[in-house]
Amino acid sequence: VRLVESGGGLVQAGGSLRLSCAASGSTTSFDLMAWYRQAPGKQREVVGNIASSDGSTHYADSVKGRFTISRDNPKNTMYLQMNSLTVEDTAVYSCGAVRGREVYWGQGTQVTVSS
Repeated sequence: VRLVESGGGLVQAGGSLRLSCAASGSTTSFDLMAWYRQAPGKQREVVGNIASSDGSTHYADSVKGRFTISRDNPKNTMYLQMNSLTVEDTAVYSCGAVRGREVYWGQGTQVTVSS
């Protein structure tokens, strides 16, 4: 299984970006897919996740109301729509997927928010 993120880049504070996570297999085969981020000098944190069973989503308090996770199953792709970005959102964003006891990771994409 390969997960490949794209869509990162440089954006001004207040702007928006949409990240994509393309899976080599069917996204519906995963129990859960999630977005993570790691800022320089900080631990990796969960941004949010989406369950395959019912499509329910959960978000970290720091992004609630600004970020939205969605999934396009025919395209085997998960998205992270990020709005009202702040400099504190600067990080490497990675996607992950869980299938049973297996966990898969993408390589990450850099998001930099300038003030």
